[in-house]
Amino acid sequence: MKKVLVIGYVWPEPNSSAAGSHMLSLLRLYKRQGWQVEFATPAQRTEHMVDLAAEGISSRSIALNCDSFDAYVAEYGPDIVMFDRFMMEEQFGWRVEKNCPQALRILDTEDLQCLRHGRHQAHKAGRDMTTADLFNDIARREIAAILRCDLSLIISDVEMALLQERFKVDGRLLHHLPFMVKLQALPTHTADYASRQHFMTIGNFRHAPNWDAVLYLQQIWPLIRKQLPQAELHIYGSYPPPKATALHNPKTGFLIKGWADDAFEVMEQARLCLAPLRFGAGIKGKLLDAMMMQTPSITTPIGSEGMHGDAPWPGIIADDADTFAAAAVALYQDEQAWLAAQRQGTELLHRRYDGERLGAQLIARIEATAANLEQHRLHNFTGSMLRHHSMMSTKYMSQWIAAKNAGANRG
Repeated sequence: MKKVLVIGYVWPEPNSSAAGSHMLSLLRLYKRQGWQVEFATPAQRTEHMVDLAAEGISSRSIALNCDSFDAYVAEYGPDIVMFDRFMMEEQFGWRVEKNCPQALRILDTEDLQCLRHGRHQAHKAGRDMTTADLFNDIARREIAAILRCDLSLIISDVEMALLQERFKVDGRLLHHLPFMVKLQALPTHTADYASRQHFMTIGNFRHAPNWDAVLYLQQIWPLIRKQLPQAELHIYGSYPPPKATALHNPKTGFLIKGWADDAFEVMEQARLCLAPLRFGAGIKGKLLDAMMMQTPSITTPIGSEGMHGDAPWPGIIADDADTFAAAAVALYQDEQAWLAAQRQGTELLHRRYDGERLGAQLIARIEATAANLEQHRLHNFTGSMLRHHSMMSTKYMSQWIAAKNAGANRG
């Protein structure tokens, strides 16, 4: 039985974020192979975290900058270690290599944070992203983590191309893995056009692109409401801050709903999902949920990026507030166009998000890489260079903090 250790940035919250849902799908995939799976994280437990024990997955709290992890990982003896985002690889990757050198090291990027950060900086400056924006300090850390690992999971085909063309990462170190949808569990029938009403959006308020989208909707919504005076916009998401709840305005139909007990239920009740994302990366869980519940969507080029290839979008893509509002009003009132968008969403799910096919491809890639690990690592000279002691500032900083903390405890 293979032993898998997943080192998480946070405890998985599948009902709070797309990242949490994606992580849980990976954990379940590993369990279905008959592998032993343990999830470890330095994060604090949360009210919305999934019950891992109910999934047959053991869990462990671990400490940052602490030598106790060395004894723990050596005793557990994993065959595979997956890091959740580059920060966990920075913190624990060198310890895994020291204590379990033959363990296959996988990085789950979730999305390219350097791309999201670069776009955010450009957006705040009111301009398009430049090469200088993209080649930021986060990029230096994130690309280094990708190069140090044996395999990195990349959620978007756009990001696959970016890594290989702009950052010159060897494709043998990358694996394209979109969200894995269980197609056989999808509803065959959902609420029809006539029984649905209003608009909705959903997303964790702590995620900067989601909060920016809510602020952008403050500009867009009056344009929609002017033409559809009875319509409402229902805004759902975990962890709404006071600045978000302060925007709640029943008079204008701009309603901050907060946490949704069942995201699929509120998605199905709406006629349209709005996702006016102005920066970000990866692929968008809210838009995938919309397809799953047969709810057409209006989004931006950033929102649809990496999600549909050359297939038609199940809704409309719009790039400015006026066009976005006009598209939302038009699709809201056109039943035939709405039904066509529904069908396009279902077709797209089967074309690009088949969880059985995607899961089998990932497992095959993991097993092939593990079976030829020594040769695979020989081809990655840049990665071995980055793991050389002269390049390990993160390691030595962590050891210094651990020694400092140990001295303080003795004192």
